[in-house]
Amino acid sequence: MLLAPIARLLGITVDDLLSFREELTAEEINSFVLETDARFKKESYEEVFQGVKETLERYPNCEQLIWQTAVILDAQRITNKIPDSEKYDAYINDCYHRVLNSQDESLRIRAADSLFSFYSRKGQYEKAEEYLVYFSAENPERKRKQAFIYSKTNRIDEAWRAYEELLFSSYQIISMVFNGMYQLAMEQKDGEKAHMLVEKQMCLAKLFEMGEYQEASAGLELAVAEQNVEKTLQIMERMLSGLDTISGFTQSPLYGHMKFKSPREDFLAEVRRNLIENFKDEEAFGFLQGEKKWKELVEGEG
Repeated sequence: MLLAPIARLLGITVDDLLSFREELTAEEINSFVLETDARFKKESYEEVFQGVKETLERYPNCEQLIWQTAVILDAQRITNKIPDSEKYDAYINDCYHRVLNSQDESLRIRAADSLFSFYSRKGQYEKAEEYLVYFSAENPERKRKQAFIYSKTNRIDEAWRAYEELLFSSYQIISMVFNGMYQLAMEQKDGEKAHMLVEKQMCLAKLFEMGEYQEASAGLELAVAEQNVEKTLQIMERMLSGLDTISGFTQSPLYGHMKFKSPREDFLAEVRRNLIENFKDEEAFGFLQGEKKWKELVEGEG
């Protein structure tokens, strides 16, 4: 009953009087985490565990602290092979579950990830799978974890397909990133970096088995920008001759469990016509006019 009057007299809140705060600063959390980690080198696991519990009782709503200290407790008992470490399961899992209800999405995902790892270690894969709902459908980690669960629960074809889909979508993302970097290099007139990035794109297409057409086309824009006659003609020829590989990935064993529609002949014919019309464009390819090879390519295909 005296707490409120004393707090008013001191000009502080009751929580401050009791040394309780809902949140700690990032610096304070980091300092406590480092201190806790250092204590494992000179104290027993049980001693550190009890100390952590006391601290979390003082800050029961500091979700970042709760999650980070739970991760440390979890990791240390595994790394140091603490005897009877299962007796700490309930408390550590309770910490993770408390953070699982956080308003902070990033903390919810971290807690779900920790629980996924915990149950995966235990071989309780169906239970681990339950926490994948906390990851957005667009998060590649969700698909990777799902593929892992498939592989451990005798859903082998589904595991292969999930891994392959992740691989395929990763190529699309990385390729777009490289292209964005290339565009930036061109804007800054950094030719050396532009060449390096184009080479990376070509290697990427080869590594992911996208087909001859995709490998060749990666360098066309730069060759045209530099008006490199020999290089441009070489790329044009490779693109036209490798047109049937525009969907070469459909034949790659890397994606053997994925289903693709084979490109129709009329589609390939339309792509070829569009390419030829594009290669005839004077604004972009005018520097090639008069070149015998260019005429052979655009007129011979016309």
